[in-house]
Amino acid sequence: MTLTADRRAAIERAAGSAVAAVAPLAGGHNAVLLRVRLADGRTLVAKAGRGLEPEGFMLRHLAARTALPVPAVHHADDTLLVMDHVDGGDSVTPAAEEHAAELVAALHGVTADRYGFPRDTVIGPLPQLNGESDDWIAFFRDRRLLHMGRAALAEGRIDAALMAGLERLAARLPELIGTPAPPVLIHGDLWGGNVLVRGGRVAGFIDPALYHADAEIELAFTTLFSTFGTPFFRRYDAIRPLRPGFFEVRRDLYNLYPLLVHVRLFGGSYGAAVRRTVTRFAGP
Repeated sequence: MTLTADRRAAIERAAGSAVAAVAPLAGGHNAVLLRVRLADGRTLVAKAGRGLEPEGFMLRHLAARTALPVPAVHHADDTLLVMDHVDGGDSVTPAAEEHAAELVAALHGVTADRYGFPRDTVIGPLPQLNGESDDWIAFFRDRRLLHMGRAALAEGRIDAALMAGLERLAARLPELIGTPAPPVLIHGDLWGGNVLVRGGRVAGFIDPALYHADAEIELAFTTLFSTFGTPFFRRYDAIRPLRPGFFEVRRDLYNLYPLLVHVRLFGGSYGAAVRRTVTRFAGP
């Protein structure tokens, strides 16, 4: 793919250098990724598509408020995001997991007064509602589980019986979750594709879906696709001790949210995974 003249001009204005070469990197649900080499020798990544302004906002928020390594953003509007290229591509080693744990634990040290966020964000290409609340269980129930479930039902990705099961499970959340932790800032989409590693260290985190949450929902997501394992959790627990019942109960509850996101995007086996968890906690 080549850059349109207006996007090329926007990159050059933001970077202060002419575009020397463009090469494709990858594609996603709402954008195409391009590697852009500038005349001054720097390399940037340009994301061209739609609905990209929230991602630029989130990366800038993380850069300004936290020590989490994220690419610097040079330009962000609804159709174009321009950011530094991060040299990653290595596999996640135990050393990288431990480094990730230190970075994520520090991120989770950024506190807030309420759950949610002052503005809505996105998770992948999907809108993420962040209306703020003092009540984590109500926020998780209404803004995460039931909202995403109802959207999946409207799109024909789940059936009415599964939605009814989600609603039964939602009614049980107070007893299943118990007393939540205070709100902290989370990345929100921590799977392997969003963790860039080089030389046994995390070089950068990309594609955030941030809001203020009980940190356990972030930790749960890292287990869904085996992004991190024992080295990560051992180091994280040494910094921010895990509460009893996370692995036994709450991890699977919290992973219903990313599973429902994947149901909407991909369908298939993700619906069956949602059904298994719902059946476990709310019956068939």
